[in-house]
Amino acid sequence: RMAKITGRSDDMIILRGVNVFPTQIEEIVLRTPGLSPHFQLELTTQGRLDAMTVRVEARHDTPADRREPAAAELVRAVKETVGISVTCEVVDPDSLERSIGKLQRLRDRRTT
Repeated sequence: RMAKITGRSDDMIILRGVNVFPTQIEEIVLRTPGLSPHFQLELTTQGRLDAMTVRVEARHDTPADRREPAAAELVRAVKETVGISVTCEVVDPDSLERSIGKLQRLRDRRTT
């Protein structure tokens, strides 16, 4: 018997056959030191495969030399927890767009 699906099924992303919820990524971002809770997921197509990039803001008090290790830690945690390989881009604080109404965490740039 299957367990109840966690998260909202309308937010679910299917990436290389794995069901991914943005809340799973958010949970990992929140527990990674040096990263703020503001992030965006970008889906692209590389060759014939889909790929996901996590764009996340650094905290204001995070030095520039701490950003790359934080990104590597996030990539490792997503692979261990969710089971997918992602790339991570740590951007400057307050550089990602903020929500006006419903938050847009996902940008789907895949070609169909």
